[in-house]
Amino acid sequence: MQAAVHIQNREGAEPAVEPDRDWWRGAVIYQIYPRSFQDSDGDGIGDLRGILTRLPHIASLGADAIWISPFFRSPMADFGYDVSDYRDVEPMFGTLDDFDAVVAEAHRLGLKVMIDLVLSHTSDAHPWFRESRGSRDNPKSDWYVWADAKPDGTPPNNWLSIFGGSAWAWDARRQQYYMHNFLAEQPDLNFHNSEVQDALLDVTRFWLERGVDGFRLDTINFYFHSQGLEDNPALAPESRDYSTAPAVNPYNWQDHIYDKSRPENVAFLTRFRALLDEYPAAAAVGEVGDAQRGLQIVADYTAGSDRVHMCYSFDFLSPDKISAERVRTVLEEFDRVASDGWSCWAFSNHDVMRHASRWAASEWDRTAYLKVISALLMSLRGSVCIYQGEELGLPEADLAFEDLRDPYGIRFWPEFKGRDGCRTPMVWDSHQPNAGFSPARPWLPVPAEHLTMAVNTQADDENSLLEHYRRMLAFRAAHPALIKGSITFNDAQGDVVVFTRRHGNEQILCAFNLGGNDAVLELGDGVSPVSIPGHGFSGTSAGGTIKLGAYGAWFGRIA
Repeated sequence: MQAAVHIQNREGAEPAVEPDRDWWRGAVIYQIYPRSFQDSDGDGIGDLRGILTRLPHIASLGADAIWISPFFRSPMADFGYDVSDYRDVEPMFGTLDDFDAVVAEAHRLGLKVMIDLVLSHTSDAHPWFRESRGSRDNPKSDWYVWADAKPDGTPPNNWLSIFGGSAWAWDARRQQYYMHNFLAEQPDLNFHNSEVQDALLDVTRFWLERGVDGFRLDTINFYFHSQGLEDNPALAPESRDYSTAPAVNPYNWQDHIYDKSRPENVAFLTRFRALLDEYPAAAAVGEVGDAQRGLQIVADYTAGSDRVHMCYSFDFLSPDKISAERVRTVLEEFDRVASDGWSCWAFSNHDVMRHASRWAASEWDRTAYLKVISALLMSLRGSVCIYQGEELGLPEADLAFEDLRDPYGIRFWPEFKGRDGCRTPMVWDSHQPNAGFSPARPWLPVPAEHLTMAVNTQADDENSLLEHYRRMLAFRAAHPALIKGSITFNDAQGDVVVFTRRHGNEQILCAFNLGGNDAVLELGDGVSPVSIPGHGFSGTSAGGTIKLGAYGAWFGRIA
């Protein structure tokens, strides 16, 4: 855990604690999907009180912060990402008092609290939208993106929704179309209206006043659209990228230059950052979903000190398997376009297939592979997000169609099964009903194969993936170079990734073998780092030669 700085107060008596404004840089953030973390009231759905009881597990991992996916009032068309009241808790998750209790207990355990702030759109049940759709001249008539039909009655342009079909829905009352980048039940707010910006900043202040330490900004590059409503150009088949939408979705066939990632966004992010800077140590990480220019957007949004602190990109969330070459390419490209920026890396989240299935299923030693790539993740320059259950090695759940709840998966079944497979309940105790998640039937089933991976089956087993995560996060926390240091890649062949992290007087050489065969690395130039213990890997070094077993790693201090 990163420590705060103690200072003497004016009277010279009790020591005060000066908040660390830089806590987010290199922080390890544990993502909680509240529906599936822990049920406290027996209704089969996770809730805030459930989170409260399981915070010690997260603290024991060595995480610095939690990120809680949306728990606001919502009709749950998109499971909380369709907000109908930004200032209250959806009753199935509890109350504002329950949220305050979570914040208090997290802070007691040394954990920062970040919440998922969904600003680009609301629910169609939000009072703002109900008023906006009432007429073309009411006070909120321009709070959402409205447009007239073409003369033939078709939508204003060719923009597409990520969830399938046109990004425009017809409203009979206004006799106009409204824009929705996601479900039709999720109308997009009009950020060109300054009153909308002011209202959303007021929402942000509401949660800062309740004690949150920061925000994960959902779909941060979707805030603005082009007011000219120009058609997006087509992408050639060879230029299509499937990192933000599945291959079966024609959303990938367009170059989305007019419906998102607009230059006007930077000015709003500057306003947002100015608000955060009024508080002792508030921070934000923005989710950037743009398959064509993601790293450049991250650079634009994190440049300098007056925009968001860091961005959460999709570079390692895509179907493409991680490789030594890809790691180096992504990190060096990020350093090239965003040398003064900061990224937050993740391998899994609530929207993509778990990497234990996406990548590890084809490896001959699944657990060893998951250990080495997690060690790699925790050693990259940037902050880190861990998705609940990742520390247990949970694979993607294979659900029957009748068990699906995700509208995305239901629409594109069976070619794309949606996001429910990564959202099944957390498994705590293999001896309890539903692995200790709930005494009632859970909202999504608990896969039988997950039971043997429950927390109780892995705790105190030094060979387990859970204990590896604890060990590796403790190792990271002990070395400032791994938290905040620079990164320089060394030449290597095949499946081996090698780089040096530097911070102050500390220099650490990090070597990872992502392959299933032994590897030898010759450092040359008289370089002979001294091995650093404490991470659990068995790679060896002698005379400038590093030997790595299959799925092995090695860390050495450079004098």
